[in-house]
Amino acid sequence: MKKIYSIIFNVLFVLTLNAQVSGIVYDNSDKKPMFGVNIWWKNTNIGTTSDIYGKFELSKPKESNKLIFSFVGYNTDTIEVLKNNQKLEVFLNSNIILDEVIVGERRSGTHYSRMEVGNVQTISGAELCKAACCNLSESFETNASVDASYSDATTGAKQIRLLGLAGKYVQMMTENIPNLYGLSQPYALGYIPGPWMESIQVSKGTSAVINGYDAITGQINIEYKKPKTSDALFFNQLFSSSGRAETNIDASFILNPKWSTMIFAHSQHDFLEIDENKDGFIDMPKMRQNILFNRWDYLGKYLTIRFGAQYIDEVRKSGQTSKFLKNNEITNPYKIFLGTKRFQGFYKMGYVFPKKDYKSLAMVTSFTYHDQNSIYGKTNFDATQQSAYLNIIWQSAFAGNEEHKYNAGLSFKYENLNQLLKDSTMLNQEIVPGGYFQYTANFPFNLHLIAGLRADYHNQEGLLITPRLNIKYNITGALSWRASVGKGYRYANVLAENNYLLASSRKIIIAPDLKLEEAWNFGSNITWYIPIGNRDMTINAEFYRTQFINQIIADFESIREVKFYNLDGKSYSNTYQIEASYTILKGLDATVAFRYNDVKQTIGGKLLEAPLTNRFKGLLTMSYKTPLEKWQFDFTTQLNGPGRIPSTEENPAEYRLETEFPSYYIMNAQITKYFKFWEIYLGVENIFNFVQKNPIIAATSPYGEYFDSSLIWGPIHGRKFHIGIRFALEKKENN
Repeated sequence: MKKIYSIIFNVLFVLTLNAQVSGIVYDNSDKKPMFGVNIWWKNTNIGTTSDIYGKFELSKPKESNKLIFSFVGYNTDTIEVLKNNQKLEVFLNSNIILDEVIVGERRSGTHYSRMEVGNVQTISGAELCKAACCNLSESFETNASVDASYSDATTGAKQIRLLGLAGKYVQMMTENIPNLYGLSQPYALGYIPGPWMESIQVSKGTSAVINGYDAITGQINIEYKKPKTSDALFFNQLFSSSGRAETNIDASFILNPKWSTMIFAHSQHDFLEIDENKDGFIDMPKMRQNILFNRWDYLGKYLTIRFGAQYIDEVRKSGQTSKFLKNNEITNPYKIFLGTKRFQGFYKMGYVFPKKDYKSLAMVTSFTYHDQNSIYGKTNFDATQQSAYLNIIWQSAFAGNEEHKYNAGLSFKYENLNQLLKDSTMLNQEIVPGGYFQYTANFPFNLHLIAGLRADYHNQEGLLITPRLNIKYNITGALSWRASVGKGYRYANVLAENNYLLASSRKIIIAPDLKLEEAWNFGSNITWYIPIGNRDMTINAEFYRTQFINQIIADFESIREVKFYNLDGKSYSNTYQIEASYTILKGLDATVAFRYNDVKQTIGGKLLEAPLTNRFKGLLTMSYKTPLEKWQFDFTTQLNGPGRIPSTEENPAEYRLETEFPSYYIMNAQITKYFKFWEIYLGVENIFNFVQKNPIIAATSPYGEYFDSSLIWGPIHGRKFHIGIRFALEKKENN
């Protein structure tokens, strides 16, 4: 650790001193921030573009003091900058004369933040529309950093991977409220409908300490649509060849200049029994899901309040198909049933002190009740989880200097989990009060940092200390370097998080002395904006290492059981990724990326490659929208590398698998036709119909000793077609 701190100390002081200019660009007509404005110093090649919030930041060269702002459809503006480290507010005027002619530049659906100190990638609503995007798990099909895959072959449970590790090491949040963990984790990715999302922020590596100690590999934050900025009415209807019918509706109401509300409704039905591999089991569960969500916003001059409530009712049915049971005259069928009811309420309040924008007080609180009743063959598993969360955040600046801000706060977390497996009852309760301090600094030599420390007292694990540091250095206006180091913890509820494993003959063995998972994460990345023509090519190269002090190992190496026990040896994940995105010509965007995963664990006393993990991933996405924005064509292809399969040598020959799975491609495409108020889209997923062969071992004998649906490494459903319609009714201008 001394070496780590020494490196950080040296980085802070061995940096060149350059002047820095930053600010925000607004549309002068409606005072809204402008995204994608071209900004450069006159007579130089030093430039940048504004981010999704209109913000920009770049170095000031000695040879120029005139900053040019240009955007298609707006008058070019030139600002004379005489002071170093100046903050600007720039208002651009539209040069459009004809009311019926709209001139604009297409905005990228995914981008890396230029302003954030950490490595943050934002996925916008426009990006989510490039695919069916029925829910959160399908939102990452065009993303190089996050993988989403099935956890088993029967229940439809899904998990994501970030930095080569399972999604349980990612802190999932909705509007910066920690959410979707514990009992909800196996199926949580299906609880957030795609059309409801305004954007997704993916933060890789160690993150801020404000939201807790949980984020080991990063954070994923979902922002829902807001009443003030959403359409008055939005409707989305989708049908899939897999037997899915899905409806999404949201409506926003502006009650007065301060109060607004929004209502969301979602209904999904998967009604077909599809068995493409003819193993007698439904490939995807039949499902009925209904979700209602209502939010309220109060936006005053100094006071902001947001609160709302959500209710989820879901039923999943899977197991042997009716046709198989009839043809084989089976009287004791293997059926899977999962019934879930979930309620969540939240309240957020923020107050900004008059004439002191840097000083604010905020409170965030939420409550969740989650109930699951399930049957896996002859095994019953019922559980309830009650969660409460409170976070009080104070923000200010040292001596009123906004370049040196700090956050201080207190948090409280409560979890009550009650599980009933067959006739055994398991009770678990977590009570975790905590406090934290975080310092954010903008130094005058292009250096920015966020340093945080939090202390939490866990009622079962004792005192937990979490240090974290993020650094950003703008080498030039177009080249930025970031580095991060920090610690994270995770308290595991093993059975709740892995209850899908009950759909197997494996015996689940959980060690009685499981400890808190604990790891360090180190990362560094370089982002380079290369001007080519009048557009920037964005290149991002990164490396992250997650090194566990303790990890709960899921040992599948014995085919008769799965064992969970504390790490005894080494466990780490190294990921290397490079990604480039560019607008090849007007309307045509392309992204190409490659990632290499080196993930190893000590399993059964041996350092082995983590099972069912791809060694690499390649991604190519292309999106083209015609000049008059009448048509859009989207194409995505993924190359997924090979990996290790746990040993099945103990099985009879007919139930054995290879020791490795092969590389495979997945290709998706979608065409969208735009009309004045609505659009229709048609797509195909998994174009070449690649599926994992025999995903269920011994499917014909589900009550036998070899039955296993847990060794999943690839798609379990083949080619799917979907067709959908979107309708949006904009708000009237007087609203």
